[in-house]
Amino acid sequence: MKINNVDLGLIQIAIVGMLTFSFGTIAAQEKTQMVRLAKLVIDPTQLESYKAILKEEIEASVRIEPGVLTLYAVSEKEKPSHITILEIYANTDAYKSHLQTPHFIKYKTGTKDMVKSLELAETVPLVPGMKIK
Repeated sequence: MKINNVDLGLIQIAIVGMLTFSFGTIAAQEKTQMVRLAKLVIDPTQLESYKAILKEEIEASVRIEPGVLTLYAVSEKEKPSHITILEIYANTDAYKSHLQTPHFIKYKTGTKDMVKSLELAETVPLVPGMKIK
């Protein structure tokens, strides 16, 4: 069968090829993603200032940097100065690039006296294809 003088079989082959390439690209990206948890304890007297600086940095990172897939910060209900940030980067290069951005450097220098402790935990996603809505 032909559509506009193009063989339907060729169209089907092209579509299958595009889908295979797309799924392969997605699978490769999931395998190269860098996922970590940043666990921080903030000086409680500076918590509100810290949260304002963190909010500005996260919003800029997600908006400006295509390699920053997720930065999601939470605080513990009973210990609000204990903050955990889920960080998902497209790959290690995206993470390294993120560390050099003006908004990240501003965050690091602006909060250095507010952070009492910082633990970075490298993780392995258990459901790597899961997306955050």
